[in-house]
Amino acid sequence: MKWFGRKAARDGQRPALARGGWSSVGDWPRSYEVQLREGYCQNPVAQRAVRMVAEGVGGAPLTGSDPALLALVAAPSGGQRLLETLAAQLLLHGNAYVQLLTDEAGTLHTLYALRPERVTVEPDAAGWPVAYRYRVGEHVTRLAADDGGRPQILHLRAFHPADDHYGLGCLDAAAGAIAIHNAATRWNKALLDNAARPSGALVYDPGDGSALAPDQFARLKDEMEAGFAGAANAGRPMLLEGGLKWQAMSLTPADMDFVGLKAAAAREIALAFGVPPMLLGLPGDAAYANYREANRALWRLAILPMAEHLLGGLVQGLGAWFPGAALAVDLDRVTALAEERELLWRQVAGADFLTSEEKRKMVGLP
Repeated sequence: MKWFGRKAARDGQRPALARGGWSSVGDWPRSYEVQLREGYCQNPVAQRAVRMVAEGVGGAPLTGSDPALLALVAAPSGGQRLLETLAAQLLLHGNAYVQLLTDEAGTLHTLYALRPERVTVEPDAAGWPVAYRYRVGEHVTRLAADDGGRPQILHLRAFHPADDHYGLGCLDAAAGAIAIHNAATRWNKALLDNAARPSGALVYDPGDGSALAPDQFARLKDEMEAGFAGAANAGRPMLLEGGLKWQAMSLTPADMDFVGLKAAAAREIALAFGVPPMLLGLPGDAAYANYREANRALWRLAILPMAEHLLGGLVQGLGAWFPGAALAVDLDRVTALAEERELLWRQVAGADFLTSEEKRKMVGLP
């Protein structure tokens, strides 16, 4: 089988391979593990954006050429929905690997999604992938790309302009905005710990020009932190000793701008993952007339292209077990696209110059 055109292309000449390597820009993390922890695990905007696209792909109604093929794709992979897991991996890492598990007779029975950060492509002398190395700690398992013309690993990847083997995830593009959003969150948390605002300062003014002794300063500082700092002590009346007076303070314009900075970073994160900001509850985003229009844009611009990419890769790899395999999203059963379907039916029903057979063909009926 000419899997992904690899064997056929080996007979010809291939340009020199390139490996992508982006230089580090800014103070945000470049390691995938750190980006995953700070971006997906600790940032609510990025996590919600990824989950909206991935859960949409995983829950999309499918139609296929073979019921066994549909059951295989719909079966859980490690306790998670296969398509949802693959979509999340493509968004975050840019690569998704599916191990095809067969029995002794060669019958395919399970599709298992591998952790992409653990997989390394092993190319041959010409640069074509011949195996994949799966590393867990110090243990490394070598998985051949195919066995007798039947693939053992399916590698689905996002487009990377500077790498022939690995895809580029959205987490890289969103890393800067995520770092800004997290920094703004920590800033606001620090303000909250300080009675929610820098309310003022204590000025020691005894009148004779003397200063507080070190032990007096330390005692005053400890008493202030214990009795007046924190959200629980906000608004608590303050008792001052002789020689101390209160100087009120207020937020500077730079501090006030942190709210706008955080909102702008959140919109950039949503942009990187292809999710309309309105669906994430971000204020000030009225680019869509209503939530239904934004939800329809999410399906048309993010969920359906991702589902088509994943299903196309699975069909191409599973062709050895399912000749003539076909998988697609059943658009007639997608709730978010019901209005488009209703409009199409109304337009077709009003076209008097079309025959009944032509109308049925236009709406996808046999």
